[in-house]
Amino acid sequence: MDQAEKRTSLSELMESTMAKVREMVNSNAIVGEPITTPDGVTVIPITRVSFGFGAGGSDYGKSVDKFGGGGGAGVKIDPVSFLIIKDGTTRVVPVAMPALGSVDRILDMVPEVVDRVEGFVAKKKEEKDIF
Repeated sequence: MDQAEKRTSLSELMESTMAKVREMVNSNAIVGEPITTPDGVTVIPITRVSFGFGAGGSDYGKSVDKFGGGGGAGVKIDPVSFLIIKDGTTRVVPVAMPALGSVDRILDMVPEVVDRVEGFVAKKKEEKDIF
C-alpha cells in the first residue's frame, strides 16, 4: 500500500467518524425545539453539549501493505435550563442544583428582580397616566 492509499484510508476513517458526530450534534441539540402548551406557554430547552474525537492509523506487521486504523467519538448532552415564555414575560428556569454561594444566589435572582422592577415601573406609569 503506498502513502497516498494510506492517507486516503485514514482520511476516510476520520470523515466517517466526524459524519456520525455531526449527526448527533447540531444546533437543535443546544437550543431545543420550542414546545407550546394549550394555554399559550412556550418552553424552550437549553442544553450543554460536549464532544471529543480521535482517530489514528498505522502500518503493521512485516508487510508494508497492511494498514490498521480506528476512530472514536463521544458526545455528552446535559440539560442546563428551560426558557419559559408566557404573556410576553421570559423566565429562565435552571435544571441544576440551587446555588450554594451568596453571589450565585444573587445572580440567580436577577431575572426575577428585573421582572418585578419592570412591573412596578409599568404600574406607576399607569397610575400617573390615570391622574
